[in-house]
Amino acid sequence: MVKAVAAVDLGATSGRVMLGYVGHNELRLTPVARFPNGPVALDGELHWNVSGLFEHVLAGLASAGKQEPDLASVAVDSWAIDYGLLRSGTLQGEPFHYRDERVTAGIVDVHERIAPSALYTATGLQHLPFNTVYQLAADRLARRLQNVDQFLLIPDLITFWLTGQAQAERTNASTTGLLNVGTGEWDWQLIEQLQLPRSIFAPLIDAGSAVGGLLPAVAERVGLPSLEVSTVGSHDTASAVVAVPAVDEDFAYISSGTWSLVGVELPSPVTSEASRQANFTNEGGVDGRVRYLRNVMGLWMLSESIRGWEQQGETIVLADLLAAAAAYDGPVALFDPDDARFLPPGDMPARISEWLTERGLAVPTSRAALVRSMLESLAEAYATTIRQAVELTGKRVTVVHLLGGGSQNELLCQLTANRCGLPVMAGPAEATAIGNVLIQARAQGIIDGSLESLRAIVAAAFAPKRYLPRG
Repeated sequence: MVKAVAAVDLGATSGRVMLGYVGHNELRLTPVARFPNGPVALDGELHWNVSGLFEHVLAGLASAGKQEPDLASVAVDSWAIDYGLLRSGTLQGEPFHYRDERVTAGIVDVHERIAPSALYTATGLQHLPFNTVYQLAADRLARRLQNVDQFLLIPDLITFWLTGQAQAERTNASTTGLLNVGTGEWDWQLIEQLQLPRSIFAPLIDAGSAVGGLLPAVAERVGLPSLEVSTVGSHDTASAVVAVPAVDEDFAYISSGTWSLVGVELPSPVTSEASRQANFTNEGGVDGRVRYLRNVMGLWMLSESIRGWEQQGETIVLADLLAAAAAYDGPVALFDPDDARFLPPGDMPARISEWLTERGLAVPTSRAALVRSMLESLAEAYATTIRQAVELTGKRVTVVHLLGGGSQNELLCQLTANRCGLPVMAGPAEATAIGNVLIQARAQGIIDGSLESLRAIVAAAFAPKRYLPRG
């Protein structure tokens, strides 16, 4: 019997509500609602309009209910790191955006209290300047944690608004820098050392767990009185990795979107000093797996460049832009997409030119050359990260699975195969929603089995496109 579940998938640039239909040897997705997302400037600070996102979520669930009145369940995934602060269940202002500059003081405070090497040993988390641990430290310094009784990561906050239940799903909690990498529990010793209030941390819950029914007012609004809410890999990459259509375990993955998450799946963490120096992270995966990976800047640079050109009154057709970049056969200068200057919003082409000029490298003289330089640099960063992951873990890799929106960028896929020297299997584009749907379906008893059996379902339903290395 085929049953339907709803996946709420919130990304850093857009959100969606998808209907997933799952049964014996059947898996298909139908989009119900799509809506934009992005930073909002409030009093000189960058925030998320999470209240507005929740309105979109409710509208999407109402539409899903009209299509499928017998909807079995819903679950939420989103980007990591950011959170809402609540007092007596009420949000105390819209959550900060991870690109806001307030966090600098938090980094200094944390590293004065615990050495970066000791922090890595405890949490296994790569250093990113906007990690939750630094954001919370900045909020403590600014006295934003006073009179706050709850901190909830974005998917946990949306789930709380749906159900009234405040919990912290483990895969996303593992990205905070406050979860112990060995025990999978909140690291209370670290939390005390950083003088963060212990009371604000919600109980941990595993992916694939039941949360409860909708609050009465929510159920009435969306027209789904019996809808159940559950957890999935609420960090979107955790859900995406569930949907890797792998036929064996010798794979690396690239979840490519606004950010690119590049790594391998392991049974246990790697917290060596060499791993820390290479800035790899050990994040929680579904079923206790470890997502050993590194963040690469991703397609943010291209999307931000396009936004800037459009603000200047130009009409940009992405397909035409990529076709011109693919046709470009001149010299290509590579740059480091992970340089901190590319993190904030702004003029990306000017920053790339600045980076290249500082090193005496040729600056692209056309838009096609610039885009080609971006994608070649991104592909080289992917290849370097995969080679380092292999060296640090000893894992064998024979194929690279490229998932998410970037899998639809044929030029990026081919360049990645070229620079990795390995076959690249591209797709599915909606990997995060698919992983969300599959874990819900397993929790509901619609299907069963290991991650490998779920991946076999994905491979049969969404055959990836194969790119072989050239040149």
